[in-house]
Amino acid sequence: MSNEYGPNFITLTDDEGNDIELEYVDALELNGQTYMAFFPVEEEGEDVDGEDFGLVILKSVVENGEEMLSTLDSEEELEQVYDLFMEQLMEEEENS
Repeated sequence: MSNEYGPNFITLTDDEGNDIELEYVDALELNGQTYMAFFPVEEEGEDVDGEDFGLVILKSVVENGEEMLSTLDSEEELEQVYDLFMEQLMEEEENS
């Protein structure tokens, strides 16, 4: 993905009503399912207690005709998709 026009950000609202801002990194398709990778946006001065927030992977699902982002169904699915994203990101880095 080119950052020619700057990074893409989205704001998600979790089940508890908290807004989470994410920076879009990349997308891939696996077995007919679209997955998207994001990095959490750290606000200046935000105290994250030393936590290391890594890649956030969500999948695109359609509910009631509306496209939504959802968490993955299993640890195995997450590991498989994470590995594919990391391979893709490493290839892009090597080609830069």
